[in-house]
Amino acid sequence: MSRLLGEKPVDRLARFLSTLQFENLPRDVVEKAKIHLADTLGAALAGTRSSEFHTASRIADAPGGTPVWGTGRRIAARDAALVNGVAAHAFELDDSGGCDHSGAVVVPAVFAALSETKRPVSGKSLITAIVAGYDAGRRILEAAGGYDAHNSLGWHSTATCGTFAAAAGAARVFGLDPSATRDAITLSTSFSSGLWAFIHDGSQAKKVHAGRAAEGGLLAAKLAAEGFTGPSQVFNDVWGGFFRSFNKAACEPGKLSEALGENFKVRRAVLKPYASCRGAHSSVDALNDMLAETGRKAGSIARIDLAVSAMLMGMCGAKENGAMAPTQMSLPYALAARCVHGTAGLDAYAEERRHDPRIGDVMDRIRLSVDETMQPLDEPVVTIEFSDGLRLSRMVPRATGSAERPMPIDDVAAKFHALASMSIDHAAAEKLWAAIGDLDALEDASALLPLLAGHADERPLFR
Repeated sequence: MSRLLGEKPVDRLARFLSTLQFENLPRDVVEKAKIHLADTLGAALAGTRSSEFHTASRIADAPGGTPVWGTGRRIAARDAALVNGVAAHAFELDDSGGCDHSGAVVVPAVFAALSETKRPVSGKSLITAIVAGYDAGRRILEAAGGYDAHNSLGWHSTATCGTFAAAAGAARVFGLDPSATRDAITLSTSFSSGLWAFIHDGSQAKKVHAGRAAEGGLLAAKLAAEGFTGPSQVFNDVWGGFFRSFNKAACEPGKLSEALGENFKVRRAVLKPYASCRGAHSSVDALNDMLAETGRKAGSIARIDLAVSAMLMGMCGAKENGAMAPTQMSLPYALAARCVHGTAGLDAYAEERRHDPRIGDVMDRIRLSVDETMQPLDEPVVTIEFSDGLRLSRMVPRATGSAERPMPIDDVAAKFHALASMSIDHAAAEKLWAAIGDLDALEDASALLPLLAGHADERPLFR
């Protein structure tokens, strides 16, 4: 039996998540949630052509009725949350700015819950569940001190905070009451894990973090639905508590419930036009801007200098063009790909393009240095020197896909169709895009599930 709620921040948050109604959502929040749903599904449908997805789907294959996106298979709900989460994060094209990668943890968990629940779930309810997941995931990260404080200790917040986001979204789909919702989100903290150690050797571990968070959040919500209780003091200053375990200072539990119903966290989530770590995006934008302003071609660049924060240097500073996973974390590669291939999109990360000898030549002319005056999340200052001696510098404070520099809706649609068509046919992609656009008019959101079936059981396209 779930326990009564008090007035702690986590209690207020649980009550808000459980009682949130579609009618309480501002129109911009509804539309943004639909865009991020489409973007996540597009990224995941493309991600089903990754080697990581194929490996995960061979292992996580318990029988059940939950669809594996981009295929014709159905497996157990928890396995589907894991596999679909891996697909969503596989190519670094899923959104960020939430827990950090909220879409890749919330959407797989919510869709797995959707396929399991016996109650009808309308399109409006699905949107509400997604908004709830994004809200919870960002709030727990902010309460834990924010991205730099949490991640600089070596934790990957998509994995550690993502379980909380997934649990919140799944709990909303299951229709849990406030006390059971609190149990779901507090239980989820016991499944929080994920280290940045993958960054040092090009491990594929990062790709599974989103899937494990989706799986863990779904499990927590399923347990809570059956009366399993969570640790009520996990957000207190106690031994074994979330904050004391994941950050030694600067934690603010009050942020769990600050401005509920006013400051919807999905608003700060950002889309990713480039197939790399978000830390590389503003530099690609700066390069694009300077080339456009001067009317020059990338081939006329003699040298690129970047001043970066110590945190970004450790995260994205390596010059990589070997295996897919470390290459996508490489800021120098993203810039070199833009110079050589004209794009930093997914096509630029195909094996033959990664090994193009021109890439190494450009990366040899890219120099990164740590600016100790920069804060961890400060964007790089990019300086280009052209072959005739002209030097220009730019810093893009918020990269393309953010509220300050939004992707035009036509570009969002083009990204979705290009990615989705990697594993479902064009007609299905068109129907899926249209259905998401009209999601708030859909009586039964499970009508989306058949539109995700495809041909991804074929060999991986990217390794």
